[in-house]
Amino acid sequence: MPHHGASSGQGHLRAGWEQRLERSLPAPKLGLLWMGLGLALVLALFDSTVLWVPARAYPLPSQGHSVKFSAVAPQLQNAFGWRNLTCPACKVLFTALNYGLKKEPNVARVGSVAIKMCKMLNIAPLNVCQSAVHLFEDDVVDVWTRSVLSPSEACGLLLGSSCGHWDIFSTWNISLPSVPKPPPKPPSPPAPGAPVSRVLFLTDLHWDHDYLEGTDPNCADPLCCRRGSGWPPNSRTGAGYWGEYSKCDLPLRTLESLLKGLGPAGPFEMVYWTGDIPAHDVWQQSRQDQLRALNTITDLVWKFLGPVPVYPAVGNHESTPVNGFPPPFIKGNQSSQWLYEAMAKAWEPWLPADALHTLRIGGFYALTPRPGLRLISLNMNFCSRENFWLLINSTDPAGQLQWLVDELQAAENRGDKVHIIGHIPPGHCLKSWSWNYYKIIARYENTLAGQFFGHTHVDEFEIFYDEETLSRPLAVAFLGPSATTFINLNPGYRVYQIDGNYPGSSHVVLDHETYILNLTQANAPGGTPSWKRLYRARETYGLPDAMPASWHNLVYRMRADEQLFQTFWFLYHKGHPPSEPCGTPCRLATLCAQLSARADSPALCRHLMPNGSLPDAHSLWSRPLLC
Repeated sequence: MPHHGASSGQGHLRAGWEQRLERSLPAPKLGLLWMGLGLALVLALFDSTVLWVPARAYPLPSQGHSVKFSAVAPQLQNAFGWRNLTCPACKVLFTALNYGLKKEPNVARVGSVAIKMCKMLNIAPLNVCQSAVHLFEDDVVDVWTRSVLSPSEACGLLLGSSCGHWDIFSTWNISLPSVPKPPPKPPSPPAPGAPVSRVLFLTDLHWDHDYLEGTDPNCADPLCCRRGSGWPPNSRTGAGYWGEYSKCDLPLRTLESLLKGLGPAGPFEMVYWTGDIPAHDVWQQSRQDQLRALNTITDLVWKFLGPVPVYPAVGNHESTPVNGFPPPFIKGNQSSQWLYEAMAKAWEPWLPADALHTLRIGGFYALTPRPGLRLISLNMNFCSRENFWLLINSTDPAGQLQWLVDELQAAENRGDKVHIIGHIPPGHCLKSWSWNYYKIIARYENTLAGQFFGHTHVDEFEIFYDEETLSRPLAVAFLGPSATTFINLNPGYRVYQIDGNYPGSSHVVLDHETYILNLTQANAPGGTPSWKRLYRARETYGLPDAMPASWHNLVYRMRADEQLFQTFWFLYHKGHPPSEPCGTPCRLATLCAQLSARADSPALCRHLMPNGSLPDAHSLWSRPLLC
């Protein structure tokens, strides 16, 4: 089957709005609001259109979203005529704007300018720009009129650090209990014959209810293979019946095939399901669309998994507008209450009353799935760089990290072990959130037995080290592959082997397996879907165990062994790697990403680089991020 379009570079970058956005946004009459809506639109739409190019276009994490805007800054300067704006005049202007906008924000005028920007920068077709602006504008205008952006910060953003400092996401620290940290104690290997539990891991299902076989996989919209995508020219093949290697999500029949074909991979003791249920048609989603996806897929999971307990986490695509998750202090129609209430109702058969209570408040919860094990499901949208609501206040939104500390301390006191599940991996979070989380993991390393995330759509991991030396690996977060094909991937899922349910169990990950559907074979004439195991981690990588030190050693083995890395690269893409080779810069950047469970921390990769130098963001590439 022909490949359509994307390769290893698709997706968006791994760093935050807080970094070096100098001179990348205009200052029209509606400055602050326009900038806010422009940021939200670019983050929602830019990723799957303009940036859908080979991997070499992607810098390392430290560059942030500023890279996206720096390429178009000259156009914006010319279009909006702020090139000659002086620093004092800028501050006077924004002081007046701050006052005026808080008195009378004009949503329609902001939206009109944002549509022109979207079209001018060729972010998406005009109809997509218009729909996206109308979807985002009310919330973004409200956020920017509430935000704490000062005139000095706005002018620093526009004119550079000599005029002011962009410090919306300033540093903050979580409080840890005064209880001393116990000496590190790695878990003992389970005795031969000890019970082993199989845990099914599902993430990023992205059901597209408008998927249509035969339509154009290379359409102009951010999402294709659907009604409205049009038909491909005779020289190209249309979307396959079971899915397509392109910027397309999955039809319901493929997800049903996945769940129906789980038998050989089971039986399962429980299921971890880390979100992103709706498709990537983010410019046209209504709350009704999101609830339909939630209920349809929940019913499908229930139908095929029956009595197996399922523990979900909230993805960034569950809301609309996408990435829009207000902290709990936002009340009324703009709050996320409509979504959390629907989740509580849909997931009530799986979750106890106390878990449903915190789910309704902030989209996170904790429960005890079996004796000696505490499961914590985090709402990682409160760490997301794309959650524009955090412009109001990004300091531990919803008090979730402080709640996490309390849960971990209580588990330590009881002698329990803990699993954490969530959607966005910690290394992709806002810097302060990520560093605080890193500190929490280091403090409770003896209690934490496993971390499980999704979001990137590829098969990878992130390692945590002791904060003093950044040399002793103490934890690993597993990033499971997506069910969806978006972008240019086979559908897949993961099964973890966990130290089983018995007194004294460590509950750690012992091994994992990845299963895929080979779309080329499934879509061939007369083909049928056959979900097969792609690989088993310890066997394929020659790991003595699945402990953090083994994954650390694997990274450095791959640095020295090109063939081993190419095996990883093939599996990273779920058996469908891009046609472009991954050369030395790409390889070092990909390996660096496996070490980086802490956002914007290049020192973690020092030993990977020639002569121990820090990574050069302009010469190396980042791994893709396909959310």
